[in-house]
Amino acid sequence: MEQYNVTGMSCAACSARVEKAVGSVEGVTSCAVSLLTNSMGVEGTATPQEIIAAVERAGYGASLKGAKPETSRSEGVLADSETPALISRLAASLIFLLILMYISMGHTMFGAPLPAFLDGSPAALGLAELLLAAAVMVMNQRFFISGTRSVLHRSPNMDTLVAMGSGASFAWSVYTLFKVIAVQSDGDITVAKELMNGYYFESAAMILTLITVGKLLESVSKGRTTDALKSLIKLAPKTACVIRDGAEVTVPAEEVRKGDIFVVRPGESIPADGIVIDGTSAVNEASLTGESIPVDKSAGDRVSAATVNQSGFIKCEAARVGEDTTLAQIIRTVSDAAATKAPIAKTADKVSGVFVPAVILIALVTIAIWLFVGQSFGYALARGISVLVISCPCALGLATPVAIMVGNGVGARGGILFKTAVSLEETGRAQVAVLDKTGTITAGEPVVTDIIGADGTDEPELLRTAYSLEKLSEHPLAKAVVSLAEERGVPTYEAADFEAVAGSGLRAVIGGRTVAGGNLRYIREFAEVGSEIQTAADDLAEQGKTPLLFAADGKLLGIIAVADVIKPDSAEAVRELRDMGIKVVMLTGDNEKTARTVGRQAGVDKVIAGVLPNGKEAVIRGLQKQGRVVMVGDGINDAPALTRADMGIAIGAGTDVAIDAADVVLMKSSLRDVPAAIRLSRATLRNIKQNLFWAFFYNFIGIPLAAGAYVSLFGWELDPMFGAAAMSLSSFFVVTNALRLNLVDIHSTKHDKRLKTAVELTDTEVGSERMTIAVKGMMCQHCEARVKSALESLAFVETAAPDHKTGRAELELRAPADEKQLKKAVTGAGYKYVGIVR
Repeated sequence: MEQYNVTGMSCAACSARVEKAVGSVEGVTSCAVSLLTNSMGVEGTATPQEIIAAVERAGYGASLKGAKPETSRSEGVLADSETPALISRLAASLIFLLILMYISMGHTMFGAPLPAFLDGSPAALGLAELLLAAAVMVMNQRFFISGTRSVLHRSPNMDTLVAMGSGASFAWSVYTLFKVIAVQSDGDITVAKELMNGYYFESAAMILTLITVGKLLESVSKGRTTDALKSLIKLAPKTACVIRDGAEVTVPAEEVRKGDIFVVRPGESIPADGIVIDGTSAVNEASLTGESIPVDKSAGDRVSAATVNQSGFIKCEAARVGEDTTLAQIIRTVSDAAATKAPIAKTADKVSGVFVPAVILIALVTIAIWLFVGQSFGYALARGISVLVISCPCALGLATPVAIMVGNGVGARGGILFKTAVSLEETGRAQVAVLDKTGTITAGEPVVTDIIGADGTDEPELLRTAYSLEKLSEHPLAKAVVSLAEERGVPTYEAADFEAVAGSGLRAVIGGRTVAGGNLRYIREFAEVGSEIQTAADDLAEQGKTPLLFAADGKLLGIIAVADVIKPDSAEAVRELRDMGIKVVMLTGDNEKTARTVGRQAGVDKVIAGVLPNGKEAVIRGLQKQGRVVMVGDGINDAPALTRADMGIAIGAGTDVAIDAADVVLMKSSLRDVPAAIRLSRATLRNIKQNLFWAFFYNFIGIPLAAGAYVSLFGWELDPMFGAAAMSLSSFFVVTNALRLNLVDIHSTKHDKRLKTAVELTDTEVGSERMTIAVKGMMCQHCEARVKSALESLAFVETAAPDHKTGRAELELRAPADEKQLKKAVTGAGYKYVGIVR
């Protein structure tokens, strides 16, 4: 997506006009214009020159944003240059307006003293008011320039309404002044004083001043909606201490290059994403993840730019710099989301496109009706002007983008990144949450859960022997044993003649003894396994754990059980999702037994196991027939499923936030951020609906009031000045309401509500184009033929290739598989079905 700055827009009608102009350019596939940030996001093959030319033909200005995200400066689209200018303009306008009000109302209504050359001369008073009002109009000429230009381009906007209201008041007052001069010249002072009631100079100036007050309030409030993004930009470190030619040199952070070695002392910000090569420290990553607890770092660990080194001295190698750092990608993600448009905004866009012309027509009809019923032209004009100045397309245009910007800011502070406005709106509509198991519900790294000694072998001796053997292996299960032993400071025995048997176990000579470790079948080759240990191993397997057995010189030493345990907060996250009325499904390629154990611990509604990555997409497709689905995974192996789901959420992506497949990226590895993201989405959508309601309701009530529709019923009339004040406050109200999102506690369950239309999950078949199953009992090629025939008799199996040597069968599927039928077919052929192999 190419980003552009757009100038000259003042209301939703402007943004709609720009969007329409750019959307008509050949090669543009999508265009979203943000009135809030005066920016535009464009996708397609059209050149920047063509797009800028289209914007300029529409009467506005455009320029291509710099390719680099603004991580080192606060200028640009986020810099608040508008507010200071508005303050200066408002201050000058108020000075002249107060003098004008003193003359027009203070003197005529309250008898305030005037200079002798004005006192008693209606013509002189009118001339003084004209000059003061003209000064205010010159100061606020922007309304007239923009309003006139938009009319010439056949796209009237809010400035058109303001300019017409103020200009009509001024023009009528000038006409009245000429009449007063003529009457006073004839010597009829009494009639001249009566005609003075037709002066609307103060209204012409007051309308402009009050609208400027509103613009100022709106500008200040809009500035606060981008506070989160500004804070992120300010986090970018300014300097870095790099090692060049053997010496430490301080350079600007943007000059750090990939491969540079930089050092970070306690209290300093890390200047680039990198890898620690020396030293240990605790790093505060709250700026990126929202997690306040520092994370310990040592050699080999990754660090991110803008995080703070809190304790030790570390030396790092730069891996990602400039716009490739995690911080830069977060800023780009939040900025891109602000430049996109939520689906609900289309309602306001459609209305905004015809709003201003409709208001002008209503104003003209109002004047005509009042003249038709016999009212004076001055009265009819006042009603028409009131209609013009009370109508507010700005509130409609700001209703959605301000809420989107604030919601994105709240999410960014909490480590939740919504890539687009669509993802922020749609995430909260989820009815089914599909969770990957490994790395999402579980930690993704096996750990030792049980140590059971046998035949008098104590736990320390078993662990020491196992550690001496497993440290020679690279297998993930071996790493779990090694990690525990190193954590406890266990010494090792000397090892020799190491041998690894794929899929079975390990063997080596350790401390003069032949030691073996592995699965039950493998260990039986080295030692007798008693019924007690056999039962313990079976129980551990039933719990979803992997029992590793160890033996030395024909004697069984015991069992060390390893498992990928669920994260501490996974069960709580699942409970929160279910309390919201969302059905929770765990989808995994693991075997059925392990998956059901983990699913039971997490508390999910349904477990779908034995699904390979290319089959997860089919499962998601099936679930979508039952409701709106969000898929939560690691963003890499689950890419097809993340893309297929209504919303894809990548979890634990703190070092790689630009996962293309996901719509939402969670910077932390906590599953509780999933209900938090849904909670924030719901709150944002609710806020948008509130804003749109008040924007529509304000105009629905205000325009008839201004037109005088309630005069005959209640005697209500609206002075143009009060109409201008109301118009100003409406936009301020919408922006202020959006700012309330900053008060939302995204992890609080206090205000959670269950879905009114919760889905009921039906059976979902396990689906995959290819699948491997384990079959026990095959001894020869005749066995393979029997298993092959049994499997290929199933409707969903295209071909089957059993192998008695490996105890496995490779399946080609023509449709999603049914594991119950697989088991029935294998068992019916006289063999034991073990399960689906990952």
